[in-house]
Amino acid sequence: MREQFVRTEMIFGAEAMEKLARSRVAVFGIGGVGGYVVEGLARSGVGALDLVDSDTVSLTNLNRQIIALNSTLGRDKVDAAAERVRDINPECTVRTRKMFYIPGKSDDFDFSAVDYVVDAIDTVTGKIGLILGAQAAGIRVISAMGAGNKIDPSAFRTADLYETSVCPLARIMRRELRRRGVERLKVVYSTEPPLTPVSAVSPEELGERRDLPGSAVFATAAAGMLIAAEVVKDLTGFMST
Repeated sequence: MREQFVRTEMIFGAEAMEKLARSRVAVFGIGGVGGYVVEGLARSGVGALDLVDSDTVSLTNLNRQIIALNSTLGRDKVDAAAERVRDINPECTVRTRKMFYIPGKSDDFDFSAVDYVVDAIDTVTGKIGLILGAQAAGIRVISAMGAGNKIDPSAFRTADLYETSVCPLARIMRRELRRRGVERLKVVYSTEPPLTPVSAVSPEELGERRDLPGSAVFATAAAGMLIAAEVVKDLTGFMST
């Protein structure tokens, strides 16, 4: 075990760290939440990461995305994230896919080649496709619910989707996944009622999106790190006392 992970090994133990080093995790969506998931997994010693996203770093990402810096503006998010991971842990194998996951058009992703799938994308159709694809392959998956229009990091929880409340995205996902026969799904969601943005954004800033939420780093970072913690605990079988 590399010395950089000694402090983590003190908590999880040597056997768990070896499990992490042998694990491959796919993170779909390297944005506000997904970027922090990648950060948490890289700093925990996960040995291989698949990073999937089609977007580039923009100026409006600077307020909440860990990969967003003035030096990374305009770069593909997966490339910026991969470079950061390799700087943290050069022994981590990183594969990047510059793609927007669309069910039926992105079926070349081999879910069976990974040990865990993280859904950190923000389209309902894409989330449903990811969840169904991972579960069909027998691969564990955790899904991020809404972090937009939230500011309270202490309000984020881990739960089964069907035990969630308050979150509007979780409500939609419950309805859609129930129709598709999905009986359980681990998610991270917030119990904080969504805030109403107090300032207007011009149509030019919105671009194609007309439902753009406000965002704050406190929320995205908390959600991403909570997801990373769940993945690490599941991969290692670690149970805190």
